[in-house]
Amino acid sequence: MSKTIAIAGKGGTGKTSISALLTNILSEKGVVLAIDGDPSTNLSIALGLPMESSIGRIREDMTVSVKKGTYDNSVPKPDYLQMKVMECLVESDKIDMLAMGRPEGPGCYCAANNMLRVAIDKIGENYDYVIIDCEAGMEHVSRQTTRDIDILLLVSDSSVKGLITASHMKDLIGELRTNVDRIGLVLNRVKSELLPEGQQIIDKAGLDLIETIPDDPNMAEVDGRGLPLSQLPKDSPLYKGVLSIVTKLAL
Repeated sequence: MSKTIAIAGKGGTGKTSISALLTNILSEKGVVLAIDGDPSTNLSIALGLPMESSIGRIREDMTVSVKKGTYDNSVPKPDYLQMKVMECLVESDKIDMLAMGRPEGPGCYCAANNMLRVAIDKIGENYDYVIIDCEAGMEHVSRQTTRDIDILLLVSDSSVKGLITASHMKDLIGELRTNVDRIGLVLNRVKSELLPEGQQIIDKAGLDLIETIPDDPNMAEVDGRGLPLSQLPKDSPLYKGVLSIVTKLAL
């Protein structure tokens, strides 16, 4: 049975870098499906995998064909979408990736969204781990999967603003259609000791601080050159921090 881990956080906290490193490290333990839920689709760059299509494009094509009446009804829609999702899958040795692309618009074909979620979840059953790099904001998680989430990692910097955002995300969990077994907080890009004001927010929100990762000077070169995170030195603060997360969560 696969384990599903979602990574969420406001922009600029390094959640995609953590998602990519988590994917790389877990691929040494099993086969991983990485789902890029962010429309910016940076996970493909972080993993060094090409992005040729997206779930958003499949949904848009289905919406257009249904509205125009050009869809071939001889093929059941769930079967057609399952086939299209498989075509969208970027495959490598131990890591496969799906890009969600643009979120659904106001005129989208809602039935297609539901069938796509089911198709993605069916594919996910074939993997040891499913890693979801979420779009900023917890409300998007249930749009991308019907799966229960085993672990949700909320990524934040150590600022009061960032920690308040993380606490709000935790509060939104109860409003989702997705069940979450465990929520953990990861502080990333930390440049100094956590101040009392930040600790108070963590304590008040009941956030479980899993790991504190120092600001990593190696990321300037990795990001600046557009390198995959596999090029990050294994003695770098970010790599060691994500490895510690894997150990602490017994993944």
